[in-house]
Amino acid sequence: MVYFVGAGPGNHKYITVRGRELLESADLVMFTGSLVNPELLNHVRGEKMDSHGMKLETMIEVMANSIRAGKTVVRLHSGDPSLYGAIIEQIDGLEKQGIGIKIIPG
Repeated sequence: MVYFVGAGPGNHKYITVRGRELLESADLVMFTGSLVNPELLNHVRGEKMDSHGMKLETMIEVMANSIRAGKTVVRLHSGDPSLYGAIIEQIDGLEKQGIGIKIIPG
Protein backbone atom coordinates (compact mmCIF):
# COMPACT_ATOMS: atom_id res chain seq x y z
CA MET A 1 0.00 0.00 0.00
CA VAL A 2 1.20 3.50 -0.85
CA TYR A 3 0.24 6.22 1.60
CA PHE A 4 -0.60 9.58 0.01
CA VAL A 5 0.08 12.03 2.83
CA GLY A 6 -0.97 15.66 2.71
CA ALA A 7 1.74 18.10 3.73
CA GLY A 8 -0.82 20.49 5.16
CA PRO A 9 -1.06 24.21 4.46
CA GLY A 10 2.69 24.78 4.29
CA ASN A 11 3.72 25.09 7.93
CA HIS A 12 5.51 21.88 8.88
CA LYS A 13 3.91 21.96 12.33
CA TYR A 14 0.42 21.54 10.87
CA ILE A 15 0.88 18.04 9.47
CA THR A 16 -1.49 15.48 10.98
CA VAL A 17 -0.22 13.15 13.68
CA ARG A 18 -0.77 10.14 11.39
CA GLY A 19 1.07 11.89 8.56
CA ARG A 20 4.08 12.52 10.78
CA GLU A 21 4.06 8.92 12.03
CA LEU A 22 4.14 7.66 8.47
CA LEU A 23 6.98 10.01 7.52
CA GLU A 24 8.98 8.73 10.49
CA SER A 25 8.39 5.06 9.69
CA ALA A 26 8.54 5.09 5.87
CA ASP A 27 11.32 3.35 3.98
CA LEU A 28 10.75 5.67 1.00
CA VAL A 29 9.22 9.14 0.92
CA MET A 30 8.63 10.56 -2.55
CA PHE A 31 7.89 14.29 -2.70
CA THR A 32 8.07 17.24 -5.08
CA GLY A 33 10.78 19.47 -3.68
CA SER A 34 9.42 22.65 -5.16
CA LEU A 35 6.01 22.14 -3.50
CA VAL A 36 6.68 20.65 -0.06
CA ASN A 37 8.09 22.49 2.94
CA PRO A 38 11.59 21.01 3.35
CA GLU A 39 11.24 21.05 7.15
CA LEU A 40 8.75 18.17 6.82
CA LEU A 41 11.59 16.02 5.54
CA ASN A 42 13.35 16.34 8.91
CA HIS A 43 10.93 13.64 10.12
CA VAL A 44 12.02 11.18 7.42
CA ARG A 45 14.44 8.46 8.50
CA GLY A 46 14.20 6.43 5.29
CA GLU A 47 15.11 7.29 1.71
CA LYS A 48 13.98 10.67 0.37
CA MET A 49 13.27 11.01 -3.34
CA ASP A 50 12.45 14.29 -5.05
CA SER A 51 10.08 13.57 -7.93
CA HIS A 52 10.53 16.99 -9.54
CA GLY A 53 11.08 16.36 -13.24
CA MET A 54 10.23 12.64 -13.05
CA LYS A 55 7.76 11.19 -15.51
CA LEU A 56 4.54 9.73 -14.12
CA GLU A 57 5.49 6.25 -15.30
CA THR A 58 8.83 6.44 -13.49
CA MET A 59 7.20 7.57 -10.24
CA ILE A 60 4.72 4.70 -10.38
CA GLU A 61 7.48 2.20 -11.20
CA VAL A 62 9.65 3.34 -8.27
CA MET A 63 6.74 3.22 -5.81
CA ALA A 64 5.50 -0.16 -7.11
CA ASN A 65 8.96 -1.73 -6.99
CA SER A 66 9.47 -0.46 -3.45
CA ILE A 67 6.15 -1.95 -2.33
CA ARG A 68 7.03 -5.28 -3.95
CA ALA A 69 10.32 -5.19 -2.03
CA GLY A 70 8.34 -4.97 1.22
CA LYS A 71 8.99 -1.30 1.88
CA THR A 72 6.63 1.26 3.40
CA VAL A 73 6.09 4.03 0.84
CA VAL A 74 4.77 7.55 1.40
CA ARG A 75 3.93 9.93 -1.43
CA LEU A 76 4.05 13.34 0.27
CA HIS A 77 1.88 15.95 -1.45
CA SER A 78 1.48 19.65 -0.89
CA GLY A 79 -1.79 20.64 0.68
CA ASP A 80 -4.52 18.10 1.28
CA PRO A 81 -4.49 15.25 -1.26
CA SER A 82 -8.20 14.62 -0.81
CA LEU A 83 -8.87 18.05 -2.35
CA TYR A 84 -6.62 17.88 -5.40
CA GLY A 85 -7.17 15.77 -8.52
CA ALA A 86 -3.50 15.65 -9.50
CA ILE A 87 -2.99 12.38 -7.61
CA ILE A 88 -5.60 10.41 -9.55
CA GLU A 89 -3.15 9.48 -12.31
CA GLN A 90 -0.73 8.07 -9.74
CA ILE A 91 -3.49 6.19 -7.96
CA ASP A 92 -4.76 4.71 -11.24
CA GLY A 93 -1.26 3.60 -12.22
CA LEU A 94 -0.64 1.92 -8.87
CA GLU A 95 -4.04 0.23 -8.80
CA LYS A 96 -3.44 -1.17 -12.31
CA GLN A 97 -0.42 -2.91 -10.81
CA GLY A 98 -2.50 -4.29 -7.94
CA ILE A 99 -1.15 -1.88 -5.35
CA GLY A 100 -3.56 -0.33 -2.89
CA ILE A 101 -3.47 3.24 -1.69
CA LYS A 102 -4.59 5.13 1.38
CA ILE A 103 -5.05 8.91 1.60
CA ILE A 104 -3.98 10.64 4.81
CA PRO A 105 -5.29 14.24 4.82
CA GLY A 106 -2.95 17.16 5.47
